[in-house]
Amino acid sequence: MCRGLKRFAMVLAVFTMVAAGHVFGQDAGQAPAGWSQDDITRIAPQVEKKILSLPNYGVFDDIHFGIKGKTVYLYGFASRPTLKSDAENAVKGIKGVESVDNQIEVLPNSPNDDRIRAAVYNAIYRSNSPLQKYSGSRGIGDNNSIARMAGGITNDPPLGYHAIHIIVKNGNVTLRGVVLNEMDSALANIRVNQVPGVFSVSNDLVVQGRAASAKKG
Repeated sequence: MCRGLKRFAMVLAVFTMVAAGHVFGQDAGQAPAGWSQDDITRIAPQVEKKILSLPNYGVFDDIHFGIKGKTVYLYGFASRPTLKSDAENAVKGIKGVESVDNQIEVLPNSPNDDRIRAAVYNAIYRSNSPLQKYSGSRGIGDNNSIARMAGGITNDPPLGYHAIHIIVKNGNVTLRGVVLNEMDSALANIRVNQVPGVFSVSNDLVVQGRAASAKKG
């Protein structure tokens, strides 16, 4: 991957959270009661950085946030219980945050969902896929794919940045993130729908520069 595209993919991953991490519960142009606009400008990027920097936040998770008053609200999905608590503890440490309302859903511990995560990951990110440019990896690989397909990929996820996140719950797959164009969004949708055992696909990928829109597979 060229340096420019690599940097862009990393920006996409951050943009996913920035787009979702809006300030809510206020009138237009007004800061939440008790918090100045300068506080919001300072704290929102810190929340975003703290979460994206968590070592166990990866391709099978999706966390976003909102701010009201001096409380940070955490939403989304975590493939491991430790991520939910780690995200809360990280945000609590930010100066000025008085409380954290942690509504992150921990996904079921399911061998079948683990198998689907591995299969969907390879369908999107394997080295011969046009979508591989959205990741720093080249698929799971033949040496350990059997073990991961049988279960274990949740606790041993692929490392590195991934612009397309894969959320699996009871055999249902949701794609979250940002892509360059509609063609890549459609291709991701097609590839995931071809994975055996997937019950449904919700394509929530955002095309760069456009508003988010949910698309069902």
